[in-house]
Amino acid sequence: MPQPAADSLRRTLLRRLAAPLSLLALMSGLIAYWLAWQYTQHVVDRSLADLATAISKQIQIAGPEASVTVPPLAQAMFSDPVEQLVYRISDGETEIAGDHNLPLQGTNVRRMHYAYVFETQHEGVTVRVAQVRVDQPSGNPIVVEVGQPVHHRFRIAAEFLVAIMMPLLLLLLAGWVIVWRVVNQQLNPLTALADSLNRQTHTSLEPVDETYVPVEIRPLTGALNALLDRLKSALDAQRKFIADAAHQLRTPLTAVKLHAEQAAVARDPQQTLAAVRELRSAADRAVRLSNQLLSLARAEPGEQAARFVNVDMAALAFDTGAEWVPRALAVRVDLGFQRLDDPANDHPLMARGNPVLLHEVIANLLDNALKYVPPSRIDGGRITVTVSQTLIDDLRMAEIVVEDNGPGVPHSQQVDLFKRFFRGDGQSEAGVDSGAGLGLAIVHDIMVLHHGSVHYEDAPEGGARFIVRVPLLPAGTSAGTPDSTTTAATTTNDADARRLAKKPAPSAPVDL
Repeated sequence: MPQPAADSLRRTLLRRLAAPLSLLALMSGLIAYWLAWQYTQHVVDRSLADLATAISKQIQIAGPEASVTVPPLAQAMFSDPVEQLVYRISDGETEIAGDHNLPLQGTNVRRMHYAYVFETQHEGVTVRVAQVRVDQPSGNPIVVEVGQPVHHRFRIAAEFLVAIMMPLLLLLLAGWVIVWRVVNQQLNPLTALADSLNRQTHTSLEPVDETYVPVEIRPLTGALNALLDRLKSALDAQRKFIADAAHQLRTPLTAVKLHAEQAAVARDPQQTLAAVRELRSAADRAVRLSNQLLSLARAEPGEQAARFVNVDMAALAFDTGAEWVPRALAVRVDLGFQRLDDPANDHPLMARGNPVLLHEVIANLLDNALKYVPPSRIDGGRITVTVSQTLIDDLRMAEIVVEDNGPGVPHSQQVDLFKRFFRGDGQSEAGVDSGAGLGLAIVHDIMVLHHGSVHYEDAPEGGARFIVRVPLLPAGTSAGTPDSTTTAATTTNDADARRLAKKPAPSAPVDL
């Protein structure tokens, strides 16, 4: 399904600011027109009422001679063709002056002092009329009417509207220009930020300069700088890892090449056999190192987080230990398993994780212990795998302890114990390869992936003690769900050893 085209932030801001501004100007114009019309109505009505009142005063002054003196005066007052005034003066029976067709009554009547103002029709045109009555000593009162077509006041109102709207339109235009400039100026930091990011390369990844960045955008730049810092750290670690891996692989591959050349040129069968054995040993080291490098790659969160399932940590620890029994017997080392919180091993310790990687953790710890446990001691070498449940900061965790009675790790080397390619050279037994220094680094990275922990401490009776803790699932989680218990990537074929895990062992570890 095609994705909708992203709208421009600049156009969106201009549209959403200009539209209300234009609507505000329109509403201001309408209100101004309404006010102008109301004002025009009032002014024109007052003007008509004043004219009618002025004639009535002249009638009062003229007295009986009003019929003679007033008409010329009225004719002079209302003869302006621009004003389009009409008038009528009558006493109800006779017309004194003006247009006798002008009605004496109408609608929308309102009173203004001594006059009444109303609307009526005159010769097919709507007119506004002001009417004043002048009482006489005898006879009917004299009625004075002054009228004007309504469209005349529309023209006056339009003139008011134009006078008001012109400044409003100019202000609206100025407002649009101001909005456009302000929006562009405020979006300039985003353009500068984009330019700064475009200048970044995989070798620089410098943080974005936040000196001139607005406060509202700083959370974004802060997140970008944090991301760049993480990317830089990841790339630096990757480059260092590749360099170290290339260096480490060069040694066994060089040995493979050297022993292959020796086997090729040897003439004595014994020399050829010795060279082939060395060749196989170097190849084994190269394979083991390659497998460890692949384990480190598998420990990346992005690749393995989606493969988590429910894992019984107790069963996983036992099954992994059972796989190492033949090698332990070969070097005369006693390898045992003990469940402290549940000696019968009847209740699983369910955690969420990748069984392949968790199997690798225990396997690497056992491999590390077998390298450094001395089998020549009178009481023999001993490795014990202890599983229990513990509470750390109100969080239930499975605790797996791999303890041996070897020489332990000197305090000076404990700080670097979980670093990649760190090897405690000189501590393993003679003739035993101390490895490439990746095993404990793999354990540490896998524990970080599983939100767990691993640390080292000296065993109470001497030797090394590695403690692994993995968060457990909430109590009551079923072990039979669709992605249910997975113990390990590989399992032992030793049926007797499996049965031992189910037997009670309250006081001593079970020999695997």
